[in-house]
Amino acid sequence: VQLQASGGGLVQAGGSLRLSCAVSGPPLSWYILGWFRQASGKEREFISAINWSGDRTSYADSVKGRFTISRDNVKSTLYVQMNSLKPEDTAVYYCAAGGGRSLSQSSSAYAYWGQGTQVTVSS
Repeated sequence: VQLQASGGGLVQAGGSLRLSCAVSGPPLSWYILGWFRQASGKEREFISAINWSGDRTSYADSVKGRFTISRDNVKSTLYVQMNSLKPEDTAVYYCAAGGGRSLSQSSSAYAYWGQGTQVTVSS
């Protein structure tokens, strides 16, 4: 399984970005998909996860109400729409895929990772 994240960039506070993650390999429906981020000097943190059918989602408190995760199993692509961005959202964002059925917030539950895309929010 290979994941390729894209869509990062520089945006002003209050702006929006949509990140995409193209997944290649076995059918996307086999996997729980998630987004994580890692700011400079900090540990990688959970952002959001979505189940195979897309009807269950989970969000970190820090992004709840601002970020929306979605997936398109036909296009084999994971998305996260990020609105009302804040400077503290600045980080490298990673997409990940894992087996199982629970929407785990632990990075250890995800076996496959994309290369990351930089998001920078200016104040």
